[in-house]
Amino acid sequence: MSQAIQKTLRDSAAMRWTALLLLALAMFCSYIFMDILSPIKDLMQSERGWDSTAFGTMQGSEVFLNVFVFFLIFAGIILDKMGVRFTAVLSAAVMLVGACVKWYAVSDGFIGSGLETWFNNNLNYIPVFDELGVSPFYEGMPASAKFAACGFMIFGCGCEMAGITVSRGIVKWFKGREMALAMGSEMALARLGVATCMIFSPFFARLGGEISVSRSVAFGVVLMCIALIMTIVYFVMDQKLDAQTGEAEEKDDPFKISDLGKILTDSGFWLVALLCVLYYSAIFPFQKYAVNMLQCNLTLTAPDASSFWASSSVTIVQYVIMLVVAAAGFASNFQKKTNVRNTLLGISILALITYCYMGYMRQSAESIFAVFPLLAVLITPILGSYLDHHGKAASMLVLGSILLIACHLTFAFVLPAFKGSPVGGIVIAYATILVLGASFSLVPASLWPSVPKLVDAKVIGSAYALIFWIQNIGLWLFPLLIGKVLDATNPGVTDPTQFNYTAPLVMLASLGVAALLLGIVLKAVDKKRGLGLEEPNIRE
Repeated sequence: MSQAIQKTLRDSAAMRWTALLLLALAMFCSYIFMDILSPIKDLMQSERGWDSTAFGTMQGSEVFLNVFVFFLIFAGIILDKMGVRFTAVLSAAVMLVGACVKWYAVSDGFIGSGLETWFNNNLNYIPVFDELGVSPFYEGMPASAKFAACGFMIFGCGCEMAGITVSRGIVKWFKGREMALAMGSEMALARLGVATCMIFSPFFARLGGEISVSRSVAFGVVLMCIALIMTIVYFVMDQKLDAQTGEAEEKDDPFKISDLGKILTDSGFWLVALLCVLYYSAIFPFQKYAVNMLQCNLTLTAPDASSFWASSSVTIVQYVIMLVVAAAGFASNFQKKTNVRNTLLGISILALITYCYMGYMRQSAESIFAVFPLLAVLITPILGSYLDHHGKAASMLVLGSILLIACHLTFAFVLPAFKGSPVGGIVIAYATILVLGASFSLVPASLWPSVPKLVDAKVIGSAYALIFWIQNIGLWLFPLLIGKVLDATNPGVTDPTQFNYTAPLVMLASLGVAALLLGIVLKAVDKKRGLGLEEPNIRE
């Protein structure tokens, strides 16, 4: 009888993983929109007149309100007071509004409109922000880039709110269970959004032989509508769970400002937060320029226009193969029978090789970079499961930093040396991108499950919000810096496929060096204070 009473949706593996899937699909859609313009940076320059500085300023604007208006801190307070389900739906709605604004900014309808005139004549000087050098606009910035930045700011508020909400939701549904596996799996699925964006954004932009950058953004808007639907379904599930458990979404234990003091005075928290900002600043801003970097460092020859490799159908085929890589590799983690697991791994590896071959035949920088999350999809659940049962989170952060440094230095110095080699350059690019993706999978699988070990349960939402806020400082700064460094180190270069990316890549590698040093310090602090970062999440 007592067992029947204690049985809840959370106790059902199928139900808690369904809740995770809903949250992950919402993040999958948001990841697509986040980088929707990244693989068509060259088209934004030719079609809308955005140079690298304008492109980088617009990309960095995503987190401007989160950092300088402290919206992300407020989001954490909203999450702690209102709960996961309300905040999840709110975040999806905010993202959809921002996505619609950004779509109109890059659409043909914006050209010649009264809004274009207004943005050309205004927002060229923002008091205080200009003096501090942190303005999201500047004189001479294209009007479409300014308005797109406004939409991206709104989207960014919702996206980062969604990020802390998903983390809190996973803690709620998986605490004491396979939490690291759940977080790793969520990020693995969400990062497929990066690959989807890299493949389909150029596909829609060039569909039918007529270039239209607004079609790519419209594709993202449709996906944000789907994300909103996913969060509404999650709302219903989460509400039912609370009805079963009697929980009241933290309202019985209200947020107090004094709670922030407990978090901010914890050295372990600061080490994790600084690791986060350094590591993510070396990855997410890079994603926004990665396709253009490959265009500049690879010898790519467009296939014959009448061949299969130049057709629109090859995009669909390649994406299906990508899904096979991800699905088979991901599913292999959950197989108890060795022969079934090995068969799925074999299928995944064979499909990955096929995908890479197709990317080579297409001679497409965006389809080459799209392999970025594939190895992460395969190994993130493995890492999550390992952390759940064996621990070593701090050690994985150190390893991730070492791989990050190696990859950025390879892009900076090794890849350009192979520019004259059509095959060798692409092989180097594929190998480095896959390793970088694997490095990235080490962080969410080890970093985010460590936060509940550092703070009280009732302020987890605020702790995640603070970490995301600190992370957002880097996500605002480094897209802007990369754009400025590119323009400064490539004077007079007007062809967007001829930039020298050495300086920005060295800058990103230096972030990895700093992250490595902090990771070593974190291991020492964990050993001294017994934070439990190296201990498993599941007690046997």
